[in-house]
Amino acid sequence: MSEPNCKSLGRENIVGSCLMILSMAAFAGEDSVIKALSEEMPVSQIIFLIGIGGASVFAITGVVLKTEILVPEINSLPMHARIVTEIFGRIFYSLALSLTSLSSTTMILQATPLVVVIGASIFFNEKVGVVRWLAIGLGFVGVLMIISPEEAEFSLLSLMAIFGMLGFAFRDLASRAASPKLNIFTLGCHGFLSLAVAGIILSLILGQSFLTISGNTWLFLAAGVSLGVVGYGSLISAMRIGEVSAITPFRYTRLIFGLSIGYFIFNEHVGINAAIGCVLIVLSSFTVLYRGRTR
Repeated sequence: MSEPNCKSLGRENIVGSCLMILSMAAFAGEDSVIKALSEEMPVSQIIFLIGIGGASVFAITGVVLKTEILVPEINSLPMHARIVTEIFGRIFYSLALSLTSLSSTTMILQATPLVVVIGASIFFNEKVGVVRWLAIGLGFVGVLMIISPEEAEFSLLSLMAIFGMLGFAFRDLASRAASPKLNIFTLGCHGFLSLAVAGIILSLILGQSFLTISGNTWLFLAAGVSLGVVGYGSLISAMRIGEVSAITPFRYTRLIFGLSIGYFIFNEHVGINAAIGCVLIVLSSFTVLYRGRTR
């Protein structure tokens, strides 16, 4: 590779990394909004309204920029699978946010890349060496430490975060199989409409009725929509710039934002077992990513 191309790729990696950090900060903020609002209104209503709001923003922006949203590629098996897995992940992750601590939910979410690697080896026949299998096993030991019954914050409800994480991992696998022709506005509408559907399904399962919303609550919902749109848009843009292996590790900045918000806003404290488990997940994920890059 020539020197100008190396410099260009380096700049793209820097831009992509900054977008990934911005995305993780926005998603952590969106999580905190959902958790805060869940104390005064049903979580099903929260994610439904954020889903409708986010889909509207992407749709209107796409129309203004004269970008086609309803492209033929959206009617495909990978995109249908993406809908199902997105809804599944959103339902359980939202429940975990409302019923358990933001800190533990954020830490468990970091195991997503490990499940994606396992899925890639099964569905895409990607080779996974002994070292990466050992690293994956170490990462899941970390997950078990986070939900350990010895932790003061332990609850069987923490399993909801695991189900949510699994849903997001399979969503990522479905996204990988989807057509690269799908633009950011199509994917944004698709993702947020899935969130709205998840809200409806959750309200039917739990028998929750939607409540009348006051002025201050609308401001929080608007903040949730804004943060979700920024997070989703930045994430898609980041993954399309530079090298995936160079940008993906910056996903773990979400830990910094999530744990900080949990500590300073929700007065959450992380036990020693959970902290060690979190370190194991991050180390194992970095090992998996690094070995995958060298292969």
